[in-house]
Order: sequence, then C-alpha cells, then structure tokens
Amino acid sequence: MLSTDIRQPAVAGLFYPQDPVELEAMLSALLGEVKSRPTPSPTPRAIIAPHAGYIYSGPIAATAYAQVSALRGKISRIVLLGPAHRAHVAGVAASRATHFASPLGLIPLDQTAIQDLLTLPYVNYMDAAHTNEHSLEVHLPFLQKIFAVFTLVPLLVGAATAQEVAAVLERFWEDEQSLIVISSDLSHYHEYCSAQQRDHATSAAIEALALEQIAYEDACGRDPIKGLLQLARNHQRQITTLDLRNSGDTAGPRDRVVGYGAYAVY
Repeated sequence: MLSTDIRQPAVAGLFYPQDPVELEAMLSALLGEVKSRPTPSPTPRAIIAPHAGYIYSGPIAATAYAQVSALRGKISRIVLLGPAHRAHVAGVAASRATHFASPLGLIPLDQTAIQDLLTLPYVNYMDAAHTNEHSLEVHLPFLQKIFAVFTLVPLLVGAATAQEVAAVLERFWEDEQSLIVISSDLSHYHEYCSAQQRDHATSAAIEALALEQIAYEDACGRDPIKGLLQLARNHQRQITTLDLRNSGDTAGPRDRVVGYGAYAVY
C-alpha cells in the first residue's frame, strides 16, 4: 500500500486527541455519559451528528452514536456525507484513496460502491476537497469506536440539490448492513439565546421533513441534510431530535456560539 493511497488525518491534535490512548479514553467518556441517560429503543437507519472539536460538539455527537451502538457487528458499511468547507465542489466529491486514516487506524474505502455512484453525472472524484476537510474526519474515531470493522463511502456535498443527494443515499437505503451518517453543525456565531431560537426552528423543520425551510445560515451541512429529508419523505420515515445544544452549553462563551444537533431516522 502506497502512502499516497491513504488520506491522512488533517485535524488530529486540533479537533480531537492525536494520541490513540487519549482519544480512546475521551470517546469512552463521551459515550459513557450518554448511556447514563434514557434513549429511544428503535434502531436508526440514519443519523445526523455535528463535526466541531470534541470539547464543543463531542457530547452531542456521542448522543447520536450511542443510538447505533447496538448495530455493532451488523453494520459493514458507513456512508458518510458532509459539507465541503475548504474547496468548491460542484455536485458530490468522492475520493480515490484506498483508506482513510485516524489515530485509531486505517479504514478501507468501498471503491466498488463509489464506482457505482460515479455513474451519477454529479458525482466525481475530487481528492483535493478531502485533503484538509474536517467535516468527515472527526466522525471516523467515533465510527471506529462503535463499529470496529467496516468499509467507508466518504462523500463531500457541494452544489447539489436535495433530489441529487437523495438519489445517492437511495443506493444504500435498502441495505441493512449500511448506515447513513450526515455531518452538520447548525447556526454559527450568534448570541446564545438567539442561537437557541434559530436552532430550535431548524430542528422543528428537520423533524417535519420541511427541507424548504432550512436556509443557508441554518446549518453548514444543509445540503446533505436536505437530501436525507427528501429520502425520508420518499420512504415515509420520521426523524427524531436526540440532542440540541450549542458551544455555550459545552465548552465555549455565550456571546458567539455554534449550534449542534443530533438526529435519527427510524
């Protein structure tokens, strides 16, 4: 395996611990805190979780991942979609890498599934978009902690419609061994109370599958979220809010906060 075949971590040591022992301990603590709270009993078909530094959004992400912990040994493929922060993406960007790396080890990419997606005209390889992107990377340690062994389909969503993203997700919807994970934070840099109001409204729109009500400033991963909502509409599924907090509730000041939500499709 060539080093060029591996997408290396870009934000280890910044968004989450670089040391694997420290990282494992942090993940165990975050997930352990969730297990002390009652959670819904159904097993999700898809989840939405945030992607900020773990001290800020880790507790909310852990709430989503705790919901799928019972699927360990049953899920063999993770379809992970997030927004592209550092590159312009026309459509959906796939990666040619054979593996994505985290401090916890290597994750093989399902290039057969990716090749199938490339038959869609708006899905293309764009490794440059993946190189420094954090929106997918921060989920990898959680996924490794929960599932241990799986293949990955990592996709960055740029200028794509809800119908286009839903068509991507549709390829995996009937496969009970696949789990869909959408990466998104909510509102950015509003005062605490204002952010709460905005994020509650966004959560209400998500639960109502009202993708038309989710505006540009409501969520950085609005386009993959809208695709999931369209898919849920198509299959008459419901989405439940599991957790809704912001950085003012976890580790930051309250004058300029970032919102985080965890959701599950049942």
